[in-house]
Amino acid sequence: MNGSTANPHLEVIEWLAQGLRDEASSERIFVQLCERLMKAGIALSRATLHFRVHHPQWLGTRLIWHRGHRDADVQNIAYDVEATDVFLKSPFQFVIATGKEVRQKIQLHGPHKFPVYEELRDQGHTDYAAWPLDHTQGRRHLVTFATDRPDGFDDSDIALIHSTLPLFSLVTEIRLKNQLARTLLQTYVGPHASEQILDGATTRGSGATVSAAIMICDLRNFTLLSGSQHRDNVIEILNEYFDLMADPIERHGGEILKFMGDGLLAIFPLNKPNACQRLIAALTSAYEASARRTSVKFPVRFGTGVHVGEVMYGNIGSQRRLDFTVIGPAVNLASRLETMTKQLKRPILISADFVASAGCAAQADCLGMHNIKGFDEMIEVHALNIQPPRLAPQ
Repeated sequence: MNGSTANPHLEVIEWLAQGLRDEASSERIFVQLCERLMKAGIALSRATLHFRVHHPQWLGTRLIWHRGHRDADVQNIAYDVEATDVFLKSPFQFVIATGKEVRQKIQLHGPHKFPVYEELRDQGHTDYAAWPLDHTQGRRHLVTFATDRPDGFDDSDIALIHSTLPLFSLVTEIRLKNQLARTLLQTYVGPHASEQILDGATTRGSGATVSAAIMICDLRNFTLLSGSQHRDNVIEILNEYFDLMADPIERHGGEILKFMGDGLLAIFPLNKPNACQRLIAALTSAYEASARRTSVKFPVRFGTGVHVGEVMYGNIGSQRRLDFTVIGPAVNLASRLETMTKQLKRPILISADFVASAGCAAQADCLGMHNIKGFDEMIEVHALNIQPPRLAPQ
């Protein structure tokens, strides 16, 4: 090997063992590994790292590094990729299934075993190697390296790369598990709550008082839906309904704290500018999107209660099972208003306090004072007017 250091093997191993305590990114570690292998004399031209991840949208992540690039290209991989011909006829499938190394000189005449070798040859690469990257609990990932040196890799190149893999596997597993914890928390409790929990808000009763606009939304006719539709159809309709609501809430800066059967609870903290107006914008987008659904068997309709006030935001529950949520009279009133949408036959009911905070009197109809369960004084209730878009004739 054309080594540029006295002991390139020990240098890379020492860096993997001791030099990465402050580096949290698997992507940066992977790029630095490629650069260090090149410094050690290996003529790398391309490398890829394939991780399986626990994400609601993606099966995995692929990092692609090319020589001379400061960063790797990061690509998300869809769940259906493993059913495609591209995957089934690839060295990736073989390595993942068998746990064996793949090595191929690719400057050869005639067709190769895997079509990807033809692509690599056309790009000027001459040799290719892929290894399983095994983590604990039977989780297997993949790393590949290619060179464009005319003679390909030599035996010492392969030996050096292979010797780095046990430590590289350990280093990446630690980072991947950290990212997994963050992804799972963001998926199940939301981005802000997840950061609070990761920062140490894990004791029962820990939390803070937050001023926020609160919305509680509930799907209509869910009992009829559950009794008349197959279970899979019910789940599909629920997911579509939550997409209709969740996407605009998150896009406009709100945070969904909880899915409750066929309902959801979300807040727009008032420490962000125009929080109440952004809540109205989110509801407008959701109801307009719902009105555009013209070719479905079961209509998705929902009622929403909205209020603004102080809430207790934090951990509540038993000693061993906690829920990070919001509670307080403001949440209770939003819930009561949502329930009243059925009685008053208006899809969005808002409190007078919210009208004042949002400055939306021109967009609302005052429905008068109402006795509301759990509140001693009568509450002034308004109905928010959202005009659905005009649809072209079918």
